[in-house]
Amino acid sequence: MAELTPEQRTEFEAAAFRRLVEHLRERGDVQNIDLMNLAGFCRNCLSNWYREAANAAGVALDKEGSREIVYGMPYDEWRERHQHEANDAQKAAFARSRPKHD
Repeated sequence: MAELTPEQRTEFEAAAFRRLVEHLRERGDVQNIDLMNLAGFCRNCLSNWYREAANAAGVALDKEGSREIVYGMPYDEWRERHQHEANDAQKAAFARSRPKHD
């Protein structure tokens, strides 16, 4: 593996993050509960991590602002357009995996 400078690492991590966010924006059909059940995180987790990093750096960013960065629109608008009621199988899978999400 090539040795990366700290700047390269940050640049590449930022590019991967932007690509992930773009992909999640394009895949509005993928529900957050499915992401949680399969990967242990969802768009909301990603927005929380973003907000935590901003706040740790001294940049004031609230929950709504970080969600808008990840969702590409206000969260309520995204929910209206894309979120569906979870079915029984999704809810059961979430209940089984919930301790992993703490």
